[in-house]
Amino acid sequence: MTTIRYAIAGANGRMGKMLIEAVQTAPDAELAAAFDIEDDADTALANADCLIDFTRPEGTLKHLEICRRRGVHAVIGTTGFSAEQKLQIEAIARDIPIVFAPNMAVGVNAVFKLLDVAARILNEGYDIEVIEAHHRHKVDAPSGTALRMGEVVAAALGRSLDECAIYGREGHTGERPATQIGFSTIRGGDIVGDHTVLFAGTGERIEITHKSASRMSYALGSLRAARFLRSRKNGLFDMQDVLGLK
Repeated sequence: MTTIRYAIAGANGRMGKMLIEAVQTAPDAELAAAFDIEDDADTALANADCLIDFTRPEGTLKHLEICRRRGVHAVIGTTGFSAEQKLQIEAIARDIPIVFAPNMAVGVNAVFKLLDVAARILNEGYDIEVIEAHHRHKVDAPSGTALRMGEVVAAALGRSLDECAIYGREGHTGERPATQIGFSTIRGGDIVGDHTVLFAGTGERIEITHKSASRMSYALGSLRAARFLRSRKNGLFDMQDVLGLK
């Protein structure tokens, strides 16, 4: 069993602490460094095989540039990237292997697959809504997972999410367009992460839901992603690749 030496970004955050715990208890893992955005990332990554980063877009991109220079693999769970920033990640992935996914939990990625199947079956006569809830400290909305759910459903239906999504409603909105995909966001307390996609038809309602009780599911998925990268020299992957769901 080959040991992977990890550098964990955002070490003092909730996710960072969970990642450290997962690395310390995994038989094939070693904690090479744990650092925060304001720390010396270059020194932290000097002895690492793989970076796991669940921080902020600007910090993550700086860390990825260091990974590219040092030949360090990367597992990125950060959300909130702009389209331009995602292109930067694609460019870096030409030189190093990266798993970049809005949610590392295996169960959530199983839900992505279920949504693709459901949307193809329920492709007519069903209104689609994505409802997500997170803790009060989350800074981006909708969550990256909710957006990915919307993208999966839209792609299965042959739609562009950019053209059919609506993020909240207020006032006299008029009748709901048939092709619309709606998003509702809840923020409060210590909710780790709840996501539901609702297919509302005439006389029936189908709901596909995932609820996270602990961030450990994200951490364990991240280690699985790092193992997937072990034999890769470069390329941009997501958890669907890691789990063989494509």
